Amino acid sequence: MARICEITGKGAIRGNKVSHSNHKTKRVFSPNLQTKKFFIPEENKEIILRVSAEGIRHINKNGISASLKKAREKGYLTK
Repeated sequence: MARICEITGKGAIRGNKVSHSNHKTKRVFSPNLQTKKFFIPEENKEIILRVSAEGIRHINKNGISASLKKAREKGYLTK
C-alpha cells in the first residue's frame, strides 16, 4: 500500500540527509500517516482511512462528508 494520505494526497518526497560535515545522502521524507476510523452520519456507517495529521485537521475543520467529497473530486480517494 502506498504511503499516501487519502484526504490531502500527500505522499513521500525525496531529499537529502545532511551531516554535520555537510555530506549529503539521499533519503525519503514520509508523511505522518495514521489509520483512523471515521463515522459518516449521512450513510450511518464507519469508514477506515489512512490520513496524515493535516488530513485529520481538514476533517475536523470541514467535516467528514465535505472532506470525502473533495477528496473524491480530486481523485485521492478510491473507496
